[in-house]
Amino acid sequence: EVQLVESGGGLAQAGGSLRLSCAASEFTFDDFAIGWFRQAPGKEREGVAYIHSYDRTTEYAASVKGRFSISIDNAKNTVYLQMNNLEPEDTASYYCAASEGSAATAIKVAIPPLLGVLFDYWGHGIEVTVSL
Repeated sequence: EVQLVESGGGLAQAGGSLRLSCAASEFTFDDFAIGWFRQAPGKEREGVAYIHSYDRTTEYAASVKGRFSISIDNAKNTVYLQMNNLEPEDTASYYCAASEGSAATAIKVAIPPLLGVLFDYWGHGIEVTVSL
């Protein structure tokens, strides 16, 4: 089973930046997708962004488009979420999630792709707090 470990969370001021990392253990397939989800207290889980390993397909939630950027280092099986111009509304627990093989392909063709049920493996989460 794929193990995912998040790092890089913490406290930032509004307008500041943080970079989250998600390190994945070895995948069985070369074709995989890794995404970020977040959940704020009292709110539903929200898909933030995802990236596909093979062709670097990405998708972002409207709420973060233009501020967040997702990237992948295939050699390290690590995905990064660069979060710029942070807002207090970005405060949440952030979770890394992944799928591989046919499940990863299914994410690419899903509408919308950022659905938690499409991702098979999940990290334990990391806290991000943005203050005014």
